[in-house]
Amino acid sequence: MTRVAIIGAGFGGIAAAHLLRQAGFTDLTVFDRGDDVGGVWRDNTYPGCACDIPAPLYSYSFAVNPDWTQRFPPQSEILAYLRRCVRDFGLTPHLRLGQTITDAVWTGTSWRLTGADGRTEEFDVLIPALGQLSEPIVPRLEGAADFDGQAVHTAQWSPAVAVAGRRVGVIGTGASAIQLVPAIADAAASVVVFQRSAPWTLPKPNRRYGRVRRALNRRLPGLMRASRAGTWLLTVVTGKAVTGNPLARYAVGAVSRTQRFVQARQLGSQVRPDYAMGCKRVLFTGDWFRTLRRPDVRLVTVGIERLTATGVRTTDGVDHPLDLLVYGTGFAATEFLASLRVYGRDGRYLADEWRAGAYAHLGIAVPGFPNLFLMYGPNTNTGNTSVVYFHEAQARYIVQAVRAVDASGPLEVRDEVATAFDAEMQSRLTGSIWSGCESWYRTGTGRIVTNWPGSAAEYRSRTRRFRSADYTSLEPAPVATAPSPART
Repeated sequence: MTRVAIIGAGFGGIAAAHLLRQAGFTDLTVFDRGDDVGGVWRDNTYPGCACDIPAPLYSYSFAVNPDWTQRFPPQSEILAYLRRCVRDFGLTPHLRLGQTITDAVWTGTSWRLTGADGRTEEFDVLIPALGQLSEPIVPRLEGAADFDGQAVHTAQWSPAVAVAGRRVGVIGTGASAIQLVPAIADAAASVVVFQRSAPWTLPKPNRRYGRVRRALNRRLPGLMRASRAGTWLLTVVTGKAVTGNPLARYAVGAVSRTQRFVQARQLGSQVRPDYAMGCKRVLFTGDWFRTLRRPDVRLVTVGIERLTATGVRTTDGVDHPLDLLVYGTGFAATEFLASLRVYGRDGRYLADEWRAGAYAHLGIAVPGFPNLFLMYGPNTNTGNTSVVYFHEAQARYIVQAVRAVDASGPLEVRDEVATAFDAEMQSRLTGSIWSGCESWYRTGTGRIVTNWPGSAAEYRSRTRRFRSADYTSLEPAPVATAPSPART
């Protein structure tokens, strides 16, 4: 029986484990460094944390959830959903929680995994499902060590972080900050938001699902599927706006400008984006601008010079006294598998292979790394719809790949196949909306390594069938020695 290791127990890892188990692959181990499943939905517990994709679509097609209490459910409900999926799918015996995998080495016949505790195990197939939003970024600010108050990244929030009655500073106006600030404004003594660039926003039409609606969902599963289909159609429109349809872009842009005009007229140019809509992540909100208009909330658009013992000093020389500083500064999304050292065939080091920017055929397979299949790999993020849809497409493709490995032994994607795919991606992305500004979609050199340039339907179509002609079967090779310390 083919031995499969999955690293990561978030949406992607759970999808892969479930579909593999359904296909009969039961020699399956799911590792996660956390003490619970859930990935980003386990780690991000800051006030206001919630989904910004409607729940009917931000869930598995094979596990629709009739019990969502609102259209955009909070973090706690999403985590509960994932825990329930793990239990219902029978995955609990396959979990190894609280185990960090630090190294993966291809031996010539299998993958040898080494944990932080030094223990090693071998598997035939390796599926990293670490996600693109798992490594928080804390900017290096001068004077950071001088600050006497409490500092925390949104992804590292804990019950020990106190907000009530405190002067709070929030650096960033991305997806986390736009949820956090309205959620803490009532409790905090004051809030200062430090903004580098104003985000584009769209209304977030949240609504509660009462007991009657939830009962109907349970009795009539078709109701949930209809809601999922309707949400899908809406994302098709927003997807066309992002990927270049002029009419769709105008229509979606008009909705955003109207929201800003109605809700943020007093804030003027401070909240007017200076880049094209869609270039950075568009944010959904119903209370961001209202919160910024509060007398106890200030929006600061001057750059940060340094931290001081008492707070933040901006480049205009103004000191902003703070008790708590929150970094809403996002994640190292372009640094794939940063926490895992991976050595493939002939000792290739994956970080070296990706030094100019990560790439993978279909975002899944990398030449020189046999029997390694990525979940949520390079160029598989979506700028407009549910990433869970992409996870399902990848998991179904990987099931076919593991079947091929089980039947004929180790497989490696052909170099010319992966090269051609990457050339296509970069050609299509060069002229995309995402090439027009700095964002977490791009590396420091400007290469876009996160996003998929087409529609979700196109991605599903291209991953529907595993093409054996895209891969090379490998003869067993001599067992690899341990990697040189100089390369780690």
